[in-house]
Amino acid sequence: MLDLPLVVILLLTGFINLIGALAYAARIAGVRTGRIAMSFALFNILLLFSRTSNSFLGPFLAKRIETRIHDGTGASLFLDMQFVLAAASIATLAGILLVPTGQRLFAAAIGWYQDNRSTTKLALKAASPAGLRTLRRSLRFPSLVHLKGWHMPQGIGWGVLIANCLAQSLLAVGVVASLYAGYLAPEFRVTASQLSALINGFATILLFAFIDPQLSVMTDDAVEGSVGEADFRRAIALISLSRLAGTVLAQALLLPAALLIALVAVHV
Repeated sequence: MLDLPLVVILLLTGFINLIGALAYAARIAGVRTGRIAMSFALFNILLLFSRTSNSFLGPFLAKRIETRIHDGTGASLFLDMQFVLAAASIATLAGILLVPTGQRLFAAAIGWYQDNRSTTKLALKAASPAGLRTLRRSLRFPSLVHLKGWHMPQGIGWGVLIANCLAQSLLAVGVVASLYAGYLAPEFRVTASQLSALINGFATILLFAFIDPQLSVMTDDAVEGSVGEADFRRAIALISLSRLAGTVLAQALLLPAALLIALVAVHV
Protein backbone atom coordinates (compact mmCIF):
# COMPACT_ATOMS: atom_id res chain seq x y z
CA MET A 1 0.00 0.00 0.00
CA LEU A 2 1.46 3.34 -1.10
CA ASP A 3 1.33 6.14 1.45
CA LEU A 4 2.86 9.61 1.59
CA PRO A 5 6.17 8.64 3.32
CA LEU A 6 6.72 5.83 0.80
CA VAL A 7 5.90 8.15 -2.12
CA VAL A 8 8.51 10.62 -0.83
CA ILE A 9 11.07 7.81 -0.64
CA LEU A 10 10.24 6.65 -4.17
CA LEU A 11 10.50 10.17 -5.57
CA LEU A 12 13.85 10.74 -3.87
CA THR A 13 15.13 7.39 -5.14
CA GLY A 14 13.93 8.20 -8.64
CA PHE A 15 15.56 11.64 -8.63
CA ILE A 16 18.91 10.26 -7.45
CA ASN A 17 18.99 7.56 -10.13
CA LEU A 18 17.78 9.90 -12.86
CA ILE A 19 20.69 12.25 -12.16
CA GLY A 20 23.11 9.32 -12.14
CA ALA A 21 21.90 8.05 -15.51
CA LEU A 22 21.96 11.52 -17.08
CA ALA A 23 25.54 12.13 -15.94
CA TYR A 24 26.85 10.08 -18.88
CA ALA A 25 25.40 12.68 -21.26
CA ALA A 26 28.10 15.07 -20.02
CA ARG A 27 30.73 12.78 -21.55
CA ILE A 28 29.06 12.94 -24.95
CA ALA A 29 28.76 16.73 -24.65
CA GLY A 30 32.47 16.94 -23.86
CA VAL A 31 33.39 14.98 -26.98
CA ARG A 32 31.06 17.06 -29.13
CA THR A 33 32.26 20.43 -27.79
CA GLY A 34 35.90 19.47 -27.27
CA ARG A 35 35.74 20.83 -23.69
CA ILE A 36 36.84 17.62 -21.99
CA ALA A 37 38.03 19.08 -18.68
CA MET A 38 34.79 21.02 -18.20
CA SER A 39 32.67 18.03 -19.17
CA PHE A 40 34.59 15.83 -16.72
CA ALA A 41 33.99 18.36 -13.94
CA LEU A 42 30.28 18.37 -14.75
CA PHE A 43 30.22 14.57 -14.98
CA ASN A 44 31.97 14.18 -11.63
CA ILE A 45 29.63 16.65 -9.90
CA LEU A 46 26.56 14.77 -11.10
CA LEU A 47 28.06 11.35 -10.40
CA LEU A 48 29.25 12.34 -6.93
CA PHE A 49 25.80 13.73 -6.18
CA SER A 50 24.17 10.50 -7.34
CA ARG A 51 26.53 8.16 -5.48
CA THR A 52 26.52 10.04 -2.19
CA SER A 53 22.84 10.96 -2.20
CA ASN A 54 21.99 7.32 -1.52
CA SER A 55 22.89 8.05 2.09
CA PHE A 56 20.01 10.55 2.24
CA LEU A 57 17.63 7.64 1.81
CA GLY A 58 18.86 6.09 5.04
CA PRO A 59 16.90 8.23 7.53
CA PHE A 60 13.67 7.94 5.52
CA LEU A 61 13.95 4.17 5.14
CA ALA A 62 15.07 3.72 8.75
CA LYS A 63 12.06 5.68 10.00
CA ARG A 64 9.75 3.53 7.88
CA ILE A 65 11.28 0.33 9.26
CA GLU A 66 11.01 1.58 12.84
CA THR A 67 7.39 2.54 12.24
CA ARG A 68 6.56 -0.84 10.72
CA ILE A 69 8.19 -2.67 13.65
CA HIS A 70 6.32 -0.62 16.24
CA ASP A 71 2.88 -0.96 14.61
CA GLY A 72 3.34 -4.66 13.79
CA THR A 73 3.16 -4.34 9.99
CA GLY A 74 6.74 -5.36 9.27
CA ALA A 75 5.63 -8.14 6.93
CA SER A 76 5.02 -5.56 4.20
CA LEU A 77 8.52 -4.09 4.47
CA PHE A 78 9.97 -6.40 1.83
CA LEU A 79 7.42 -5.13 -0.69
CA ASP A 80 8.29 -1.55 0.27
CA MET A 81 11.96 -2.23 -0.42
CA GLN A 82 11.08 -3.81 -3.77
CA PHE A 83 9.14 -0.66 -4.67
CA VAL A 84 12.22 1.42 -3.85
CA LEU A 85 14.44 -0.66 -6.13
CA ALA A 86 11.78 -0.63 -8.87
CA ALA A 87 11.75 3.19 -8.66
CA ALA A 88 15.53 3.13 -9.20
CA SER A 89 15.11 1.00 -12.35
CA ILE A 90 12.32 3.15 -13.78
CA ALA A 91 14.26 6.37 -13.16
CA THR A 92 17.41 4.88 -14.71
CA LEU A 93 15.45 3.91 -17.82
CA ALA A 94 14.01 7.43 -18.00
CA GLY A 95 17.54 8.84 -17.69
CA ILE A 96 18.75 6.65 -20.57
CA LEU A 97 15.90 7.87 -22.78
CA LEU A 98 16.75 11.48 -21.88
CA VAL A 99 20.50 11.20 -22.62
CA PRO A 100 20.14 12.95 -26.03
CA THR A 101 18.33 15.82 -24.28
CA GLY A 102 20.92 15.92 -21.50
CA GLN A 103 23.75 15.95 -24.03
CA ARG A 104 22.37 19.08 -25.70
CA LEU A 105 21.71 20.78 -22.37
CA PHE A 106 25.21 20.02 -21.10
CA ALA A 107 26.76 21.26 -24.35
CA ALA A 108 24.86 24.54 -23.94
CA ALA A 109 25.88 24.76 -20.26
CA ILE A 110 29.55 24.11 -21.09
CA GLY A 111 29.52 26.83 -23.76
CA TRP A 112 27.79 29.32 -21.45
CA TYR A 113 30.14 28.57 -18.54
CA GLN A 114 33.17 28.97 -20.78
CA ASP A 115 32.12 32.58 -21.40
CA ASN A 116 30.85 33.51 -17.92
CA ARG A 117 32.91 31.37 -15.49
CA SER A 118 30.30 31.39 -12.69
CA THR A 119 28.53 28.33 -11.30
CA THR A 120 26.01 30.51 -9.45
CA LYS A 121 25.10 32.42 -12.60
CA LEU A 122 24.83 29.15 -14.50
CA ALA A 123 22.36 27.78 -11.95
CA LEU A 124 20.31 31.00 -12.13
CA LYS A 125 20.43 30.92 -15.91
CA ALA A 126 19.13 27.34 -15.93
CA ALA A 127 16.12 28.37 -13.82
CA SER A 128 15.35 31.44 -15.94
CA PRO A 129 12.88 31.63 -18.85
CA ALA A 130 15.84 31.49 -21.24
CA GLY A 131 16.97 28.27 -19.58
CA LEU A 132 13.51 26.78 -19.94
CA ARG A 133 13.50 27.71 -23.64
CA THR A 134 16.85 25.94 -24.02
CA LEU A 135 15.36 22.89 -22.33
CA ARG A 136 12.42 22.91 -24.72
CA ARG A 137 14.69 23.24 -27.78
CA SER A 138 16.99 20.48 -26.51
CA LEU A 139 14.28 17.89 -25.93
CA ARG A 140 15.17 14.79 -27.96
CA PHE A 141 14.68 11.05 -27.62
CA PRO A 142 16.97 8.22 -28.76
CA SER A 143 16.75 7.37 -32.44
CA LEU A 144 16.46 3.78 -33.63
CA VAL A 145 18.78 4.72 -36.51
CA HIS A 146 21.73 4.21 -34.15
CA LEU A 147 20.85 0.52 -33.86
CA LYS A 148 21.92 -0.07 -37.46
CA GLY A 149 25.21 -1.91 -37.66
CA TRP A 150 25.29 -2.29 -33.88
CA HIS A 151 28.49 -3.84 -32.57
CA MET A 152 30.58 -3.86 -29.41
CA PRO A 153 32.60 -0.61 -29.45
CA GLN A 154 36.37 -0.79 -29.23
CA GLY A 155 37.60 -0.32 -25.65
CA ILE A 156 34.43 -1.57 -23.94
CA GLY A 157 34.25 -5.32 -23.31
CA TRP A 158 31.89 -7.64 -21.53
CA GLY A 159 34.13 -7.58 -18.45
CA VAL A 160 33.63 -3.83 -18.04
CA LEU A 161 29.87 -4.11 -18.57
CA ILE A 162 29.51 -6.99 -16.10
CA ALA A 163 31.67 -5.21 -13.51
CA ASN A 164 29.58 -2.05 -13.93
CA CYS A 165 26.36 -4.05 -13.61
CA LEU A 166 27.63 -5.66 -10.40
CA ALA A 167 28.83 -2.36 -8.94
CA GLN A 168 25.56 -0.60 -9.74
CA SER A 169 23.55 -3.45 -8.21
CA LEU A 170 25.58 -3.21 -4.99
CA LEU A 171 25.11 0.56 -4.86
CA ALA A 172 21.38 0.17 -5.39
CA VAL A 173 20.90 -2.58 -2.82
CA GLY A 174 23.47 -1.60 -0.18
CA VAL A 175 21.49 0.85 1.95
CA VAL A 176 18.16 -0.89 1.36
CA ALA A 177 19.43 -4.37 2.25
CA SER A 178 21.30 -3.21 5.35
CA LEU A 179 18.22 -1.46 6.71
CA TYR A 180 15.98 -4.41 5.90
CA ALA A 181 18.53 -6.62 7.68
CA GLY A 182 17.85 -4.46 10.73
CA TYR A 183 14.25 -5.65 10.59
CA LEU A 184 15.38 -9.28 10.26
CA ALA A 185 17.75 -8.89 13.23
CA PRO A 186 16.14 -6.04 15.22
CA GLU A 187 18.42 -6.44 18.23
CA PHE A 188 21.40 -5.59 15.97
CA ARG A 189 19.74 -2.88 13.85
CA VAL A 190 22.50 -0.32 14.33
CA THR A 191 25.25 -2.79 13.41
CA ALA A 192 23.35 -3.90 10.30
CA SER A 193 22.79 -0.32 9.13
CA GLN A 194 26.51 0.46 9.43
CA LEU A 195 27.43 -2.47 7.20
CA SER A 196 25.99 -0.64 4.18
CA ALA A 197 29.17 1.48 4.13
CA LEU A 198 31.22 -1.64 3.39
CA ILE A 199 28.98 -2.63 0.47
CA ASN A 200 28.81 0.85 -1.02
CA GLY A 201 32.51 1.39 -0.42
CA PHE A 202 33.42 -1.76 -2.34
CA ALA A 203 31.09 -0.78 -5.20
CA THR A 204 32.53 2.75 -5.33
CA ILE A 205 36.10 1.43 -5.46
CA LEU A 206 35.08 -0.95 -8.26
CA LEU A 207 33.60 1.94 -10.24
CA PHE A 208 36.46 4.40 -9.72
CA ALA A 209 39.25 1.83 -10.17
CA PHE A 210 37.96 -0.22 -13.11
CA ILE A 211 34.97 1.40 -14.83
CA ASP A 212 35.65 5.15 -14.87
CA PRO A 213 39.26 4.82 -16.17
CA GLN A 214 38.05 2.74 -19.13
CA LEU A 215 35.42 5.33 -19.98
CA SER A 216 37.93 8.16 -19.55
CA VAL A 217 40.41 6.56 -21.95
CA MET A 218 37.67 6.02 -24.49
CA THR A 219 36.63 9.66 -24.13
CA ASP A 220 40.19 10.75 -24.92
CA ASP A 221 40.25 8.39 -27.93
CA ALA A 222 36.99 9.91 -29.19
CA VAL A 223 38.41 13.43 -28.91
CA GLU A 224 41.59 12.40 -30.73
CA GLY A 225 39.53 10.74 -33.47
CA SER A 226 40.83 7.19 -33.00
CA VAL A 227 37.34 6.21 -31.86
CA GLY A 228 34.36 7.48 -33.83
CA GLU A 229 31.64 9.50 -32.13
CA ALA A 230 29.08 6.85 -33.08
CA ASP A 231 31.13 4.16 -31.32
CA PHE A 232 31.54 6.40 -28.29
CA ARG A 233 27.80 6.95 -28.11
CA ARG A 234 27.28 3.17 -28.34
CA ALA A 235 29.71 2.69 -25.48
CA ILE A 236 27.78 5.19 -23.35
CA ALA A 237 24.54 3.41 -24.26
CA LEU A 238 25.99 0.03 -23.22
CA ILE A 239 27.35 1.42 -19.95
CA SER A 240 23.95 2.98 -19.26
CA LEU A 241 22.13 -0.27 -20.05
CA SER A 242 24.48 -2.19 -17.73
CA ARG A 243 23.59 0.35 -15.04
CA LEU A 244 19.92 -0.40 -15.67
CA ALA A 245 20.63 -4.15 -15.52
CA GLY A 246 22.35 -3.56 -12.17
CA THR A 247 19.27 -1.93 -10.66
CA VAL A 248 17.17 -4.87 -11.90
CA LEU A 249 19.69 -7.37 -10.47
CA ALA A 250 19.41 -5.55 -7.14
CA GLN A 251 15.82 -6.81 -6.88
CA ALA A 252 17.10 -10.39 -6.85
CA LEU A 253 19.95 -9.55 -4.47
CA LEU A 254 17.79 -7.80 -1.88
CA LEU A 255 16.78 -10.79 0.25
CA PRO A 256 20.12 -12.71 0.04
CA ALA A 257 22.04 -9.52 0.81
CA ALA A 258 19.77 -8.66 3.74
CA LEU A 259 20.09 -12.19 5.17
CA LEU A 260 23.88 -12.09 4.81
CA ILE A 261 24.12 -8.67 6.45
CA ALA A 262 21.86 -9.80 9.30
CA LEU A 263 24.05 -12.88 9.79
CA VAL A 264 27.21 -10.79 9.86
CA ALA A 265 25.63 -8.25 12.21
CA VAL A 266 24.73 -11.01 14.69
CA HIS A 267 28.13 -12.73 14.59
CA VAL A 268 30.52 -9.86 13.95
